[in-house]
Amino acid sequence: MSRSVLLQLARDSIQEVLEANRTIDKQALLDEHPLLNEKVATTVNLYIDSKLRGSSKTEIPSFSLLDDIIKNAKISAFEDKNFKPISTSEYLNCEIELVLLTADGPISEKDPAILKTATNQPLGDLE
Repeated sequence: MSRSVLLQLARDSIQEVLEANRTIDKQALLDEHPLLNEKVATTVNLYIDSKLRGSSKTEIPSFSLLDDIIKNAKISAFEDKNFKPISTSEYLNCEIELVLLTADGPISEKDPAILKTATNQPLGDLE
């Protein structure tokens, strides 16, 4: 399973709250990626301009990977006591870091900001 699926899940979890619309099909994800059923502790960090903007982590793996990512993404964006809840514009400009705390050690990957990603892509031939 690609970690990009996990980063997209974190991003979708935050977007669900901002749009007040449930869009994550948990059963479809579990059917397609059975490893999401495994109990894995995660950390989700949000960064804006390389500065921490929110964070949430699980110390002991007691939820499925799917539920842990969803829970920590939403807490880091909206319930971190050190920050006010994230706005839509902040969400579009934030990097998301996902850390999986595995038996072999932590695995970390970052997802670039949506707007930064969109503006860095070539526009193609304008002729």
